Amino acid sequence: MLRDALLAQRGGLIGWLPVCLSIGIGTYFALRFEPGPVIWWSVAALGLALVIAARVVAVALRPVCLGLALICAGAGLAKLETLRMTAPVLGFRYYGPVEGRVVNIDRSSSDAVRLTLDRVRLDRMDPARTPGRVRVSLHGDQPLQNWRPGDVLILTAHLSPPAGPAEPGGFDFRRFAWFEGLGAVGYTRTPVLRLTDPAGGWPLRVFTTRMAISRAVQAHLPGEVGAFAAAVVTGDRSGMGQGSLSALRASNLAHLLAISGLHMGLLTGFIFMVIRSGLSLWPALALRLPVKKIAAVCALIAGAGYLLLSGGNVATERAYIMVAVMLVAVLLDRRALTLRGVALAATLVLVLHPEALTGPGFQMSFAATTALVVVFRLLRGIHLGPRWFKPVASVIISSAVAGAATAPFAAAHFNQISHYGLIANLVSVPLMGILVMPAAVLAACLAPFGLAGAGLWLMGLGLRWILLVANTVAGWDGALSHVKSPGPWVLPCLTLGLLWLILWQGRARLAGTIGIAAALVLWIQTPRPAVLIADSGGLVGAMGPDGRALSTATGDGFVAGIWLENDGGPVPQDVAANRPGLIPAPRGATVQMGQHNITLVRGKTALAQMQGCGGADILISNQTDAGLRPCLVLDVAALRKTGAIALDLDDAGRLIVTTASQITGRRPWVETAPMIIAPLE
Repeated sequence: MLRDALLAQRGGLIGWLPVCLSIGIGTYFALRFEPGPVIWWSVAALGLALVIAARVVAVALRPVCLGLALICAGAGLAKLETLRMTAPVLGFRYYGPVEGRVVNIDRSSSDAVRLTLDRVRLDRMDPARTPGRVRVSLHGDQPLQNWRPGDVLILTAHLSPPAGPAEPGGFDFRRFAWFEGLGAVGYTRTPVLRLTDPAGGWPLRVFTTRMAISRAVQAHLPGEVGAFAAAVVTGDRSGMGQGSLSALRASNLAHLLAISGLHMGLLTGFIFMVIRSGLSLWPALALRLPVKKIAAVCALIAGAGYLLLSGGNVATERAYIMVAVMLVAVLLDRRALTLRGVALAATLVLVLHPEALTGPGFQMSFAATTALVVVFRLLRGIHLGPRWFKPVASVIISSAVAGAATAPFAAAHFNQISHYGLIANLVSVPLMGILVMPAAVLAACLAPFGLAGAGLWLMGLGLRWILLVANTVAGWDGALSHVKSPGPWVLPCLTLGLLWLILWQGRARLAGTIGIAAALVLWIQTPRPAVLIADSGGLVGAMGPDGRALSTATGDGFVAGIWLENDGGPVPQDVAANRPGLIPAPRGATVQMGQHNITLVRGKTALAQMQGCGGADILISNQTDAGLRPCLVLDVAALRKTGAIALDLDDAGRLIVTTASQITGRRPWVETAPMIIAPLE
C-alpha cells in the first residue's frame, strides 16, 4: 500500500522540491547552536549517499531519498549564506564621529528619516573591526532632500549592536541585521554634514536614478498621493506618513504599497497585452512572427527594468522570478500559471536567499500564489455566469482566496486581522490594474518628451481613491482585531498541513487537515509569559486581570509596544502603565508571583539607597550593581548576557526563568554565550 501511495506521487513531485529545501533551511535557523565542521561533513556525506541510493533503490523509494537529500542541501544553503554575509558587528555602545557613504534612505517606525551608510569609519576604531554598514536615524530638523545617494557624510551618532529579541522566542533583529549586512544601528540629534559630493559605482548610480525619479514623482503629486506613487514606481517609501501606513495595514491594502507580485504581474501583464495586441493588429507581422513570444520577451525586459529601478530588494526579486518563470513557460509553449511554476520560483528564491524563508514576505506571497493556482484549477470548466461578469467574479474570487491564504501568516507576524480587507481589496485592486499601473507605464513612455505629468495625473486619481478607501475602511468599527503571537511550532505545522493537503495525491491528502487542526490548537494554547523583563533593566510587564501592566508610562517604548502586540492587546503604553498587576513605587515597581517577590529599581540613587534586596527574590535594575545582595540580581550588566527575560511559575510553585539567550543559543549573529538561570524554589 505504501509503495502504491508513493508511486502515485510521481506526477507532482516537483512541488515538494521547495518544501524539502525549506525543511532543511528552517531546521538550520531553528538550531540553538552552530554545527561544527564534523556535523557539516556528515550532512554532506549523508546527502551524497542519499543521491547515490536514489539510483539503486526501488522506484517508489527514490523520491524519498531525493527529498531527504534536498533537506540536507537546504541546511547547507543556509550555512553558506550565513558564511557569505559574515561581516564585523559592533560589540559595544559607541558615541562619537561617524563617516560613511549613503547607500539607502528610508524611514523608521517612528517616522524618522533613516540613512544606511557603507564605507564606515569610526573614531579610533580598527578598520578590521568596523562594521561595513550602519543605519542611523536622524532626529531633529534635517529635511530628507538634503541627502543624496553616494553622499559621504560625517555626523556624531550613538551606535549600538543590533538588538536581540524583545522577549524570549521573539523576533531576533540580530539575525535580520546579519543578512542585511548591518553591523550597527543608532541615531543622531546633531547636524549631519556632507563631506564630499556623490560618487560611486553602478549600484549607486541606479540608486541615484531611483531617488531622482521618486522626487520628480512627488514634485508632480505632492502629499501622501505622491509618496504612494513614488513607492509604487521606485520602491521608495520614505515619504509615506505613519497615518497612511497604518490605514493601509488596517484595511489589508499594505500589499499595494510594496513592489510585490501584484505590481510586477500587473506591469508585465499590461506590457504583454499591449505588445501582443499591437502586433496582432498588423496582419503581415501576426502571420509571420510568434507574436505571443515576442510579447513575453518584451514583458521580461520591462520586468527586469522595474526590478532594477525598484532597488532589487528580496521581495521584488521574488516577484520577478515568479513572473519570469511564467513568461518563460509562454516561450516554451507551456501553461504559464501552474503549481510547477510556483514551485520552481520558490526554489530559485530559496537558493538565492535562504533567509527569506523566515520572513512574512516569502510566506505570504507564495501562500497567496499557491492558493490562487489551486482554486482556479478547481474552477476550470465551471460556469461563472455571463461573459461580462467573469472578470468581476475573478477579482472577487482572487481577493477572497488571497486574503484567506495570507491571513494566518499576517496574523502570526503582525498580530492583527483585517475584517474588512476583502471589501477594501475588491474596490481597490482592480483600479491598480485598470488605471494605476497602465498610467505608470504611460508616464514612463512620455517622460523623455517631458510629458510624464499626464500619466502621473491619471496615476494620482487611482491612488487617491485607494487612500480614501484605506482611511474609510480603517475607521470602521471592528475593522481590526488582534491575536497573540503563536508558538514556534504553529506556522511550520500549519504550512506543512496545508502543503500536504495541496500536493499529496490520493485520499491520504486529508491527513493535512490534522496538521492544520493541530496548528490551530497549539496557537490557541500558546501561553504568554506572566512577567517580562526588558534587556535594558528599565521595564517590567506583568500579566494582570485587564492585560499586561507595565512598570512605567514612558521609556523602552519600542519593547513595550512589542510586548503588548504579542499579547494580542496593543494599547498605548500609558494605558498599560495604569493597569492593575504591579505595585508602583517612586523609582520602580514590584510584582508578586506566588511566594516570590520581583522588584524593579530604576536609577543609581534608588539602587544605592536600597538595603540588601528590600525583601525581593529578584532585583532588577537599569544600572550596574557592584554590591553583593542575598537575591538574584538582574542588573544591566547581567541582562546584556541574558537578554530579555520571561518569568513563569511551574506546577510546584517554582519560579521558572527563561532568558532570550537561552532560546536563541550561540549562533554567528549572537555574540554572547547562552545564559541559563536555574528555577527559584
